[in-house]
Amino acid sequence: MSTLTPLRGPARVVVRQHRSTLRVAGLLALAGAVAVIGFALWASHVIDSFEAGSCEASGLSGPACDQRIVDFSGSMSLFQRELTWAGLVLTVLPGLVSAFVAGPLIARELESGTYRVAWTQSVTPTRWLVAKLSVPTVFLVAGVTVLSTVLAWAQTRTATDYTVDWFDAPVFGATAPVVIGYTLLGIAVGALTGLLVHRTVAAMTVAVVVTGAVTAALVSLRSSLWPLRTTIGATDGRLDVPVESWVLDLGRVTASGDRLPTDVCWRGGASEAQEARCMADRDITGWFVDHHPPSHLWPLQLVETGILLALAALAVVVAFRVLRRRTA
Repeated sequence: MSTLTPLRGPARVVVRQHRSTLRVAGLLALAGAVAVIGFALWASHVIDSFEAGSCEASGLSGPACDQRIVDFSGSMSLFQRELTWAGLVLTVLPGLVSAFVAGPLIARELESGTYRVAWTQSVTPTRWLVAKLSVPTVFLVAGVTVLSTVLAWAQTRTATDYTVDWFDAPVFGATAPVVIGYTLLGIAVGALTGLLVHRTVAAMTVAVVVTGAVTAALVSLRSSLWPLRTTIGATDGRLDVPVESWVLDLGRVTASGDRLPTDVCWRGGASEAQEARCMADRDITGWFVDHHPPSHLWPLQLVETGILLALAALAVVVAFRVLRRRTA
């Protein structure tokens, strides 16, 4: 007998109980994917049409192209804005997932007492909880993976001057595998909260707050999850830093390695001679840039995902212990 066989009955019950929610969520996900694909194809058409003409986005083509450049810039800005909103939806999804798992999925049954029916039908509390978590996990992981893939594909359709930066929170947080990690964290936090707080609305509120707090903390620490790369350049400002790098700090550097602000020798109205004298007095030899190059995307993704999976696993372990104590 397959190890999944005992779960089929309880899992089927969960699907039947929440089939309306699952159906609506599936339709919304499908609509979102179709909308993103449609916008991407439209943007590609706009780019191809513009590049086929004689106008240049730089504005050097003459006044005859002014209106066309304005229209093109507006279209690309709209596409960039839509991608940002789509990414933002994926980044807030774990909070919604956490609320759903904590409230309607678990706390409501504990509050109403309907869980006793399942536990008296040869379904152990452990099997009951596993079924409650396995159904949303399968559907949500599959859904966010598809949506993240569609969004990543759409982001490659932007024009050069209207790119979406990989390190922006709505972009980074909507990229797999991090988005999957946050989804699993939302499920785990929701389960634990639902078992601890037996009131539906209260459990939903607490789950959203906890998930949001963890998300905010990791976002604030994101830049430090992988060692920064420091590039030193000459005083003429030439720095060998990839264009798409995530710049965290920029300033002047002295011969002894001390770091100074970028405007330490530049003030409004200061002449070039005064600036040169200031730089000589302070022994400034060049510039420094602390940054994450584009190659750091996947190390940052994997480290953050690892933290999320560890937190999710911890929350699940605690949830099962709480359930055992409840049924002891």
